[in-house]
Amino acid sequence: MTLAQRALERLQAWPDLMAGPASCGTGRALRSVRDEIVHFHSPRDVDLHLTRRAIQRFHYDLAGSSAIHLVPGSCWATVHLDCEADIDLLLSLVSIALKAHQTRPAGEEPGPAACNFHRVAVLPRDAVAGG
Repeated sequence: MTLAQRALERLQAWPDLMAGPASCGTGRALRSVRDEIVHFHSPRDVDLHLTRRAIQRFHYDLAGSSAIHLVPGSCWATVHLDCEADIDLLLSLVSIALKAHQTRPAGEEPGPAACNFHRVAVLPRDAVAGG
């Protein structure tokens, strides 16, 4: 079982998430009542739909992680799963995303609906670290 499959299995047990096809046309998605929250695109790459406020609030923490890739102007963060700790990170971020979407003021759009699929090139951590 891949890391993404393990993460998907764990998240599907959450009562606030429902599974279905990703709106981008590639992979599976988990959605809340209001919005798509997670897209599982490959055995290791997951797009997470955060709000603008959540990305602004946690920008430095997100940008400092080698597992997370941000695209300027996007409300989605790409999480690259290399180990079990990355699954735990993803689950924590999904919790933040759910809260951000639930507390989004009425009338405020969540941001562009297009996820980061094909907009992020993820390199293995060893390549990033120079070895």
